[in-house]
Amino acid sequence: MQIEKLRGEGLDEFFQAVLTLKDLEECYHFFDDVCTVNEIQALSQRFQVAKMLRGGSTYSKIEEATGASTATISRVKRSLNWGNDSYELVMSRLEENKKAENK
Repeated sequence: MQIEKLRGEGLDEFFQAVLTLKDLEECYHFFDDVCTVNEIQALSQRFQVAKMLRGGSTYSKIEEATGASTATISRVKRSLNWGNDSYELVMSRLEENKKAENK
């Protein structure tokens, strides 16, 4: 698995730092400091692609709505189908949070 190639003390510490962020504003400031605008936009785009694939959208609809290339869409689809189920985990949690907020 590719994730094993990533594991290490430095990345563990980085992820622990991300987990300390308390709200959206802190996330915006932190990621603005550690990533370029293009990197942040690419991450956001992939997440939007995953949401649309999960919702059954076609490649052409996804391309039109997000501007993502077919290569990016295919990469995200591969992650959804054969990855670590992390997109599903995060999206399910977001849905749970929205439901809890609407009660």
